[in-house]
Amino acid sequence: MADKPRILINGKDMFWSLVPLLALIALVAIASGNCSVGLNQDPADNKVPAFDVVTALDADARQMPFPIRRPPTPEGWKPNSGSSDAIEGHRVSTVGWLSASGAYVQLSQTDASEDLLVPYLGGGDTKYGDIGATGTREAGGRQWVTYETAEGKKFWITDFGNVRVGVLSRGPDADIETIAASVAKQQPLDA
Repeated sequence: MADKPRILINGKDMFWSLVPLLALIALVAIASGNCSVGLNQDPADNKVPAFDVVTALDADARQMPFPIRRPPTPEGWKPNSGSSDAIEGHRVSTVGWLSASGAYVQLSQTDASEDLLVPYLGGGDTKYGDIGATGTREAGGRQWVTYETAEGKKFWITDFGNVRVGVLSRGPDADIETIAASVAKQQPLDA
């Protein structure tokens, strides 16, 4: 068959030339076992990347200018993330888990004031006055101020004097309380 003149090549020809390439890519991805669609929504699923919370918080304890506390990972929870960030010149140590209920729970520790931590946890372009406190809760022998954004993100903050601790989730309050109570009972890590 003679090649088509360039002027007669259209989108349909391009589509049919890409089909074998896409089929080959899909075959390689499936054969390698490196793709999943995550349909079972189980936080213990091995497809969820693991994160070493112990090492991350130990490193933050050595680098941050404030004390860091490390709660033990609750049974059935999977640590999955961590980061170090800054709020207007103040450092923030953050780690996260997928709880047994399947919700993401985040623990942030910082030497920033509560009025800087609230918009940081609220996300987006929120300001301190945009998110009002919804009350207080007791967990781990400490008083926590509770907040909730219009998008349903809930977080609790407590003040240890030289460090503020925030626990955030969109899941049930029981998940927040689990980490809040646990971190409140921990002594700071050795720097």
